[in-house]
Amino acid sequence: MDAPEEAATYFANVALPLPIPQLFTYRVPTEFLELVKPGIRVIVSFGRQKVVTGLVDSIHQEAPKVYTAKPILDVLDAEPVVTPQQVNMMKWMSNYYLCTYGEVVNAAFPSGLKLSSESKIQLHPHYDWNDTDLTLDDKEVILLSALEKKDSLSYRDAADILELKSAYRYIKSLVQKELVIIYEEVKERYKPKKVKKIRLHGDYLANEDLLDELFQELEKKPKQSDILLLYLREVPVFQNPELNSSGIPKSTFTEAGLSASSIKTMVKNEILIEFEEIVSRFGDEGPAETTEIELSDIQQNAQQEIFDYFTNKSTVLLHGITGSGKTEIYISLIQQALESGQQVLYLLPEIALTAQIVNRLRKVFGDRMGVYHSKFSDNERVEVWYGLMEGRFDFIVGVRSSIFLPFGSLGLVIVDEEHETSYKQYDPAPRYHARDVALYLAHLHGAKTVLGSATPSLESYTNAKQEKYGLVELFQRYNDASLPVINLANLTEEKKRKTSVGEFTSVLIEAIGQILEKKEQAIIFQNRRGFSNYLTCEDCGHIPECPRCSVSLTYHQYKNQLNCHYCGHKDAVPLVCPACGSTKVHTVGIGTERIEEDIKLLFPKARVQRMDLETTRAKYAYQNIIHDFEKGEIDILVGTQMVSKGLDFDKVSLVGVFDIDRMLYFPDFRAYERAFQMVTQVSGRAGRRDTEGRVIIQSRNPEQGIIELIRTGDYHTFYQREMMERKKYHYPPFTRMIHLTLRSKDKKLTNEAAQRLANILKEDMGASRVLGPQEPLINKIRDKFLMDIFLKIEKKYKMEAVKDLIRNAQLELLKVKELKSVEVVVDVDPH
Repeated sequence: MDAPEEAATYFANVALPLPIPQLFTYRVPTEFLELVKPGIRVIVSFGRQKVVTGLVDSIHQEAPKVYTAKPILDVLDAEPVVTPQQVNMMKWMSNYYLCTYGEVVNAAFPSGLKLSSESKIQLHPHYDWNDTDLTLDDKEVILLSALEKKDSLSYRDAADILELKSAYRYIKSLVQKELVIIYEEVKERYKPKKVKKIRLHGDYLANEDLLDELFQELEKKPKQSDILLLYLREVPVFQNPELNSSGIPKSTFTEAGLSASSIKTMVKNEILIEFEEIVSRFGDEGPAETTEIELSDIQQNAQQEIFDYFTNKSTVLLHGITGSGKTEIYISLIQQALESGQQVLYLLPEIALTAQIVNRLRKVFGDRMGVYHSKFSDNERVEVWYGLMEGRFDFIVGVRSSIFLPFGSLGLVIVDEEHETSYKQYDPAPRYHARDVALYLAHLHGAKTVLGSATPSLESYTNAKQEKYGLVELFQRYNDASLPVINLANLTEEKKRKTSVGEFTSVLIEAIGQILEKKEQAIIFQNRRGFSNYLTCEDCGHIPECPRCSVSLTYHQYKNQLNCHYCGHKDAVPLVCPACGSTKVHTVGIGTERIEEDIKLLFPKARVQRMDLETTRAKYAYQNIIHDFEKGEIDILVGTQMVSKGLDFDKVSLVGVFDIDRMLYFPDFRAYERAFQMVTQVSGRAGRRDTEGRVIIQSRNPEQGIIELIRTGDYHTFYQREMMERKKYHYPPFTRMIHLTLRSKDKKLTNEAAQRLANILKEDMGASRVLGPQEPLINKIRDKFLMDIFLKIEKKYKMEAVKDLIRNAQLELLKVKELKSVEVVVDVDPH
């Protein structure tokens, strides 16, 4: 008789959300064989104690050669939570942006789809309270007594029971005595939102006589009688018995002032039934309004041009000046894509900063539209993820992270304000640009992409000029609204003539006074938050600096604090100079907080509001400020670049721009491009519809050519001049760039590693393509010293070969034992 055939052993390659370069192989237990498949999440152990959520990549029968495969602990999904296109995109990102696949997986999943684990203690299976050989102190006895009453305790529970900050020493002692064991309790973070509801017991529907008897019985119990009457009013069960199964929210009774204890009694007596129902966290948005988008002749022509390009190109750049009506064209394109059964992704630089557009889209698309951004809770983001997979949403409006969502039939991608730096992820890895990834995502789905901007990035405009993209341009404002008049104010001259007040020119002060008289509104833009740039001592020149970063501390008056905007370090404001004891400590520079205060002093009756990172931290703070400004409850809005993005106000007739020089002289080859984009965008907030707009740009040197181009809004001349400079000095878009940052807590080691890495790369690539190593302007952040290396690669070379050289150079560096602690951060296509 033949021996019974052994069941085959299956293994799963699993991607872990950790910065490790390869997939890990786990054994698939027999009970999970039918459940484990690519695209589902599993619980696995990693290392000695870590329990993590992994994503199954593939199933096979090949055991790992180097280590023994651990078993999969549990399976979280019945069906895959990622699509094949998502997996392809994440693997492409890992390769393109030179990071690990695990880092991409970690960035892709919202926290609610990852697991949390918590250490807990429970009684040892062989626990024997009567063991006379054990000596227990009072605290240990208290813990054991508590565990006899409860199955388990968390570390926090144990500390609370013992009334201590930490119970660790007592837990450790009980573990050594083999009286308790420690284990990890793993929980899935996402929890559906549930609403408690009430319905009438089914017996009363089947027999009306029984209901009559109930009313007679409740005559002496008026509180219960009122509850029953309210329910029958809200749910006409005898006209339509099916309505009873849905019931009504329990809160309906309490909001009507009825007794909660009476409801409890009626549930206990089986008159009412209490149950829970899973509901959407986004409420019932209701159906869309049936308003047709009416495009002007110019907009219709632009839309037709886009469709014409789509016949032979997958991407179109829509270059439309501020106020030209790009949003209406987007809405029309979205409607047509949805009508053809396709999904749509509409990317915005920052959702919180474009609340007006979201509200407008909601009116058109109703509950088929999902919104995805970081101000939402973990659970809300998971609901959008599942909603897209289940077909509840077919249109997503989101920030850069929404490129990771599980689209199944994506037909159209719109990247609004495609030039925005907010699309770039700087830390942690993957350091991706959402516009570029969106183009690859569209390619995977065979979808079309529209990139929109009033001030396109030089890279995108070059691609359009070279006919890689279609190019559609709109140079006329919607409904023939006039463009704002831009005036320059010379701060240097005014300071000489003593006509300025602080950092305000007389031109700006006069203009603010005029709009206040006319009951119009103003936006004042300064791209620096805080009260002032820094404090300094007049006698010895000391400037308070961050102990962890090589930057001066910014003074915030409303908190009376010195803050580091890099690591969050905080210091009290010194009354005297800590270096020399002088009392002559004063502020230098001007931030949004200082401007707000100065305007209040200059115009005491004006209603002034500041909008920067400090005032918009709360979930709906930004929307509330915008709402108040729309309603005319704010006269002057002072803000950072937040005020430049996607806002449309009827009564804004003045925009003031502070300190344009600081933006222009920033040591970055993109400084002029960013200044042109930012000032043009914020200027576009002035003069919409019936209000003629005016922009005042303050500068210490208004004669600069770039400022004149901004004043005239001449993008084409600006583009030509910038391209000449970029070509001359071999900058993008004529070359590709990769930025390598080396960092460690030891300055000498960082410098040595940077020099060694640069030498390896120069040998492999040629010295002309490797710039550095050099210390960056800010050479220390969060106690780590930094060194920079920049690679400039001509377009003719394959980036894949260059990336292989970088990978090999990093491995060479790791061979030097002393340099293993130095971290190498790779940023492909830095912005």
